[in-house]
This record gives sequence, structure tokens and C-alpha cells, in this order.
Amino acid sequence: MLPIYICEDEEKIRDAERVWLEKQILIEGLDMEIALCTESPKELLEHLSGEIRQGIYFLDVELKGSSMDGFRLGQEIRRRDARGFLIYVTAFQDLAFETFRYHLEALDYICKKDPEKMYGGLSRCLRVIAERVSREQGEQQEYFTVRTLDVMRHIPLKEILYFATAGRTHRIELHARQERLDFIGSIQELEEKLAPQFIRIHRSYLVRADQIDRVNLKTREVVLKNGEQCPFSRNMRQRLLNCVNGSGLPFGQ
Repeated sequence: MLPIYICEDEEKIRDAERVWLEKQILIEGLDMEIALCTESPKELLEHLSGEIRQGIYFLDVELKGSSMDGFRLGQEIRRRDARGFLIYVTAFQDLAFETFRYHLEALDYICKKDPEKMYGGLSRCLRVIAERVSREQGEQQEYFTVRTLDVMRHIPLKEILYFATAGRTHRIELHARQERLDFIGSIQELEEKLAPQFIRIHRSYLVRADQIDRVNLKTREVVLKNGEQCPFSRNMRQRLLNCVNGSGLPFGQ
């Protein structure tokens, strides 16, 4: 069940959002619930101090009486719930640049000046989120969770090509299709956690098995499907051969 959090300093607007969302959840039969409805960013963040689930956050921008505005609150939420859905319900019309500047990836911006538009926006967001979550569950997508620069990231496992030591003690580089991340970790621990999808081919390399395109025994390298090459060590050779034996992968001499 997806938890919904509302942070709005105007009591009338806050109650209106809660009542409307509860009504839509009931009518649409959505697997969601109101977890917290508050005017306090601090209370919301304290509520997130335990186990983090993918949440839905309806936030005001101007939070009177608090030292934290909606953008700062969004940043703190992102550190705790990287896959959460941020929606700003505000009197301001254009916030796209500000949320981009804060790296917030907001789902929507709803104008609360017009009640009809506000209610329509709330309902639209619930439908979009329900469809997106249903699609992700249907794909049964697995994620690798990593903390980098005080932010929790959830990278789809199918997007990761390999892990490599970064040349510094306890530092690992994650190589994905579109990005590279650096984090504190251990190749040994990653191998234990991610086997058999990932295979240890070198003391410094852990490669996704289904991304290996071919193996060159002469140069002792595996070539990935995107063209990148990773070395494999002599003592890992048999393990690599056992892994790809029967897969039809070509072996260079």
C-alpha cells in the first residue's frame, strides 16, 4: 500500500486535500492510504525516519512558521525516499525551473487558487501514479539501492553492466547504461548479494552475466554488449567458462 503524505500550512486547504484524496482512493479502489497530514516539515521527516517505502508527497512551497520551504523539504524527502512521488500544490504557477534546480524531479504542480483545478490535479496524479506503479510491478523490476552524496538511489538491475573497484580503498564504481556512480562498498559483498546474475571475473570486476557478448581467451577480456571490455583473471577463468558454457557465446583464441 502506498502511503500519502500532505504538508500544507493552510488548515482549510490541508483538510480539503485530505478529504478529496480519501474520497478518490475509495471510489477508485486504489491501494493507497493517508499516512500523515501535517503543517510541519519536521513532523513529516520524523515520520520517514523508519523503514522507507515509496511514498506520495503533496507539498506546499511556502510553509509559514517553518525554516524549511517546500523545495528544501523535497530535497530531504529525496534523501530518504529516492523513488517517491513529489507533487507541489501551490499558489505559484511555474515551478519547473526551481524544482529542476533543486534536482527534485517533481511529478506535477497543482494550482490551489482554483478548487476545481486543484481537485482535478489531485485526481490526475493518483491515476498517473497508480498506472506507473502497476506497470513497474508487472515488469517485476529489481533495483540496486546505493547511497551516493547523501542521496539514496535505486538503479534498475537490468540497467547495470558491471561494478569495478575505483582505485581507492572501499570505493566501487557502478557502470550502468546511462551513468556511472561512485560509492563505498566491497566487490566481495556485492558478489554475495547479486550472484548468480552477476559473475566475478576478476578481483576488481563483477559483471552482469547476460551482458557478456563474447570472451577473448587470448587477451583475457570479456566484451560486453555495449562494446566495453573488462579483464578477467587466470584464477577466474574456469568460473567464467562454467558460467557461459552452453550459452553460445563466441570465444576468441
